[in-house]
Amino acid sequence: MAARGGWGRWGMMVALFLLAVLQLAGAASATALPVVINTWAFRKAAETAWRVLQSGGSELDAVEKGCGQCEIDQCDGSVGYGGSPDESGETTLDAMIMDGNTMEVGAVADLRHVKNAIGVARKVIEYTKHTLLVGESASLFAVRMGFPYEDLTTQKSLSMYSNWLNQSCQPNYWKNVVPDSSKSCGPYKRPEKVTPKEEQPISQRRAQNVQSHDTIGMVVIGGSGTVASGTSTNGAIHKIPGRVGDSPIAGAGSYADSTAGGAAATGDGDIMMRFLPSYQAVEYMRMGTDPAVACQKVISRIQKYAPKFFGAVICANTTGSYGAACNKIPGFTQFHFMVSSPLLSQPREQVVDCI
Repeated sequence: MAARGGWGRWGMMVALFLLAVLQLAGAASATALPVVINTWAFRKAAETAWRVLQSGGSELDAVEKGCGQCEIDQCDGSVGYGGSPDESGETTLDAMIMDGNTMEVGAVADLRHVKNAIGVARKVIEYTKHTLLVGESASLFAVRMGFPYEDLTTQKSLSMYSNWLNQSCQPNYWKNVVPDSSKSCGPYKRPEKVTPKEEQPISQRRAQNVQSHDTIGMVVIGGSGTVASGTSTNGAIHKIPGRVGDSPIAGAGSYADSTAGGAAATGDGDIMMRFLPSYQAVEYMRMGTDPAVACQKVISRIQKYAPKFFGAVICANTTGSYGAACNKIPGFTQFHFMVSSPLLSQPREQVVDCI
């Protein structure tokens, strides 16, 4: 009987110990949320999004204000007004925001004369049954929603445009046209007799300037696991007017699903949008893949077709785990991103080696 009583006490001690461990594990898991992760070392954007969450704002509020901060700050000249003029010298904006609870998306592309692109994108969700509005019509919608109509051109963007013209409009995005786009400015047209140059395979496409595609992409996971994501950019510098990249496209620029997680991409949007990397990363996480591995897998998939592409992806799941990955090319061997969570005393810049 004594032995039996000893085993009973021992069993009770083991059970209490396991219960304590499980409680600690649960507490640790809980403190990993909420989490804010965004592309590049855009610290003020991370701080703004985190402050919104801490003051009781929603995940969508945090994404909108965080990306909006970059639009105000003109982060790296690649977000917001006064940067990346197209080949006509005009700055245009692309943005999107996604609600991972309802799967609603609001997006704008080729937005002109309105600075707060991510704000307009959210109004698409709130006041229309559409997903994506483009061009001057998107600008008119923004004005109806109360956004000021103003010039996005600055002295800096005018100088960038002037310097490009003085360099015979190099580089540009034309091919198989006359005059020869590799030697002179346009206007270009299709030659009467089409004798296209041998098409350069996507695998041999020259990597774009690392500083020309620094989209802000942001993923916010709330305390209950609710997910939202968004992007904002002024696109590829010297792009052909009307060009839209990956940033405002759901599943390409970013993707959010509160049953799995969120992801956002940055880089050469003309290539990356063909692979829907953000959607694919979220689907990997849905299957239980670690966020860092999910990011690596989508980068590896693009590498098979475009080994020299410039790009990176951030990923976070509904437990607060996160990761990032990037494609290693000359001049781009590491990717910097920001993370905010209760486990950190302040938003922290993190670095991942490219693969």
